[in-house]
Amino acid sequence: VIQEIQTAAAGADHIFLACDPDREGEAIAWHLAEELKKKAKKKSIQRILVHEITKKAIQEAIAHPRELDKNLYEAQQARRILDRIVGYQISPILWDKVRRGLSAGRVQSVAVRVVYEREKEIKAFKPQEYWSLDFSLQGENPPPFTARVIHFKGEKLAITNGEEAKKIEAAVRGSKLILI
Repeated sequence: VIQEIQTAAAGADHIFLACDPDREGEAIAWHLAEELKKKAKKKSIQRILVHEITKKAIQEAIAHPRELDKNLYEAQQARRILDRIVGYQISPILWDKVRRGLSAGRVQSVAVRVVYEREKEIKAFKPQEYWSLDFSLQGENPPPFTARVIHFKGEKLAITNGEEAKKIEAAVRGSKLILI
């Protein structure tokens, strides 16, 4: 394919590279330009950005070519390296735990990390007995409503057993209630 492109470029006065308008497209254009420079040393090679395949869009892109952007190319290379560094460590775990042939990179590693941290929280969870007190109340105007006791005697409630719940329930029934 490279030889076909080089042959076609040899007969051209000017070469436009129109790969996808993103970092990966810039990297593909960069690599193509490197290959084309070997055969078409004095040819003008420029990058055009085509966001839609219409006559007007292509004419507009050709009217405004630009040089290849080394920063975009290097950004893509850095992302590729990160994918490999991270992916080479995570992919074998996926093969072992999920299914052979899966791969992971910088994006998937974040998801794996979130799952790992959540699993760690789940395993560290210590179940505790917890009670709440709800009362059905009737005001001057219907309808009746349910209210949960949150504070009692100026303290936030943290009821940890049935016995304690019964004591507080009895005390609350004999108290003046304040709705907040």
